[in-house]
Amino acid sequence: MTTTRAVRASRPTDTTDHATDTTGTASPRLGTGRRVLRAVALAATVPYLTLKTAWLAGSHIGIPDGSLLLEGGVAVTVANAVTLAMDATVIVLALALTRPWGRRLPGWLLVVPAYVATGLLAPIVLGFPAQALVKAVGWGAGEAAKAAHAPFLESWVFVVVYTGFIIQGIALAGLFVSYARERWGGRRLGAPGRRLPSPTGVVAGAAALAGTVLGAAYLYWAFGGSAGLSAQRAAAYSAETGVVSGAYAVCAFAAAAGALLLARGGARPARWPLALTWAGSAAMLNWGAWMLAASLGVDFGMVGRTTTVDHLTYAGQMITGLLAGAVLIRHLRSRRAR
Repeated sequence: MTTTRAVRASRPTDTTDHATDTTGTASPRLGTGRRVLRAVALAATVPYLTLKTAWLAGSHIGIPDGSLLLEGGVAVTVANAVTLAMDATVIVLALALTRPWGRRLPGWLLVVPAYVATGLLAPIVLGFPAQALVKAVGWGAGEAAKAAHAPFLESWVFVVVYTGFIIQGIALAGLFVSYARERWGGRRLGAPGRRLPSPTGVVAGAAALAGTVLGAAYLYWAFGGSAGLSAQRAAAYSAETGVVSGAYAVCAFAAAAGALLLARGGARPARWPLALTWAGSAAMLNWGAWMLAASLGVDFGMVGRTTTVDHLTYAGQMITGLLAGAVLIRHLRSRRAR
């Protein structure tokens, strides 16, 4: 009788760490850390969503006289609506990663938006703080570079929006890593493993070659090279714009190195190669696609201001991202098959 009572008394304690959804799948209760990350991610969307809503409503807040945005017409309206929807997706993703109903969604329905968010936010997380540092030490854009830029947005808009993006990126990364560990076994995915099959090694080699070439080109532009650039971009060069190219170079090298390391396997943990390939391939693929679409006229303001080299660069980004992404998928499938 005493033993039975002890077992019954222990049952409530055994279930304090987990909740069960309607499918019978155990869903760990959120700790304080993830609750904070979720709240931070949701709050960080407010500035961007507010600005985009205001612009769609006809407001010109943050848009200076003479800005190209005032002449965009339907193209700018469409771009604003699309980007507003993209940032609103962050809210849905943050909730899906932290609520029991998120466990009932197909995995790809969470992985794809998380991958896109990583790709679009990673260069901003790297580049914007570096730009702020460049300005702080007095290496900001000179008068000639400023004059070469057409007025676009007030400077405070970039500070508010990009700060929000950085916070979103960090918060979502924390939430997604925790979610992946619990749902798919993050330790297993990042554990040491065997070399991937030969065809994957060939793909990894191609990804490494494409990423290295692309990274070298971005480093060349980061330090002031102008070959292949439009006259407008070359005239607008400064340490601030160089930092942007440097951020893309880091992402390209990350995709190259991560793909090779994942394909080689070995005794060392795969956590860092996995992270490098995920972030690097996502940045290359998503920014390459975004910039290529913008240069073809989906987003106002770039038409006629890009060169053939620009288009080749965007295509190279997408190719690098696709190749490295294929290695990433092969790695994940090999671990889940164990």
